[in-house]
Amino acid sequence: MITLDTAKKILKQYGQEHILAHYGELDENEKEKLLSQIELIDFSVLEYLSNENRHSSNRGKFEPLGAVTIEDIAENKDKYHSVGVDAIRNGKVAAVLLAGGQGTRLGFDKPKGMFDIGITKELYIFECLINNLLKVVEDTGAFVPLYVMTSEKNNEDTVNFFEEKNYFGYDRKYVKFFIQDMAASVDFNGKIYMESKSDISISPNGNGGWFSSIVRAGLLKDIRKKGIEWINVFAVDNVLQQIADPCFIGAVIESGSQSGSKVVSKVSPDERVGVLCMEDNKPSIVEYYEMTEKMRELCTEDGQLAYKYGVILNYLFSVDRLEEIISEKMPVHVVEKKIPYMDENGELVTPEEPNGYKFETLVLDMVHMQESCLPYEVERCREFAPVKNSDGVDSVETARELLKQNGIEL
Repeated sequence: MITLDTAKKILKQYGQEHILAHYGELDENEKEKLLSQIELIDFSVLEYLSNENRHSSNRGKFEPLGAVTIEDIAENKDKYHSVGVDAIRNGKVAAVLLAGGQGTRLGFDKPKGMFDIGITKELYIFECLINNLLKVVEDTGAFVPLYVMTSEKNNEDTVNFFEEKNYFGYDRKYVKFFIQDMAASVDFNGKIYMESKSDISISPNGNGGWFSSIVRAGLLKDIRKKGIEWINVFAVDNVLQQIADPCFIGAVIESGSQSGSKVVSKVSPDERVGVLCMEDNKPSIVEYYEMTEKMRELCTEDGQLAYKYGVILNYLFSVDRLEEIISEKMPVHVVEKKIPYMDENGELVTPEEPNGYKFETLVLDMVHMQESCLPYEVERCREFAPVKNSDGVDSVETARELLKQNGIEL
């Protein structure tokens, strides 16, 4: 952890000395917490507040992008599988689990991955994902290095849970944890908000910040030492997520693409999912709310939706290109938000209107910074069971039904 003197230098550089205004009043645990927060924050994003540096939300020219379809994959399964298995056995593939979120929307105050989705027995979201990865171990005879991204809020709970559950049968020497970089929230004048005398108003730096967080945690050295060339990044909330899938890896490698994305066919033009497409002749993702009605309804000659393939946050990236992206600097999105803050009297205020900015990096920008991305279609009922809500669409109940359909005992 950084020292007080180092923290003072960092804060002075960015004009944020007020963060330590009450440092002398804190106990030792509070002091340690505040210094650890300062260490995790990427203060460089503050430069995006100036008009000339602020990332524009204007998008380019969109065009549809086809996919390697389920039928294509079936025809080439043996070839793709062989190439993927070789890559895994030769230690060229790792996986990154994005697990920084809490289960708040499920009415659960712990890391989302700790949620028990079982009915007659315990079955945790983390357990579902590890079980899926163990299928690859069984198939290839090799363990895939797994890097688990946590947040400052849930890291201790997550690590302890994996220890308590003996890593759900996965070899622990192949698992490493790292904390996602945090971004501070600021007022409209660029001053960082405090939530209390010892707590900075911070939030994770968006789903595009996973690789920069790996670098900051010092794990890129581990990745390079192991000879890893490809990283499969995936989200915690899809319990049917197939990770380090040899066929997916093989298809991307065979295609010569810099990256790949698992996609599912949209069930209707109005389904609220981001769609893999081309933007200004480079791969990209267009969000549902960015699509015009014409784009949503557009069909190909055979009557299929032109913007058909929804992303499920399961991507394969080349490590070489990821390193280039880091050096090129990913776009940072500056978003107006309602941010709770400590007032001059030390009281926490919850505003009713936006009162400042948060900073986010998005994985869609990471995709758009690739020269090529292979859309790889998977069967929705076999690989897409998101657990986002306590009931209704993409809920605990819908995920349970899909798990049952796939023969998983609950």
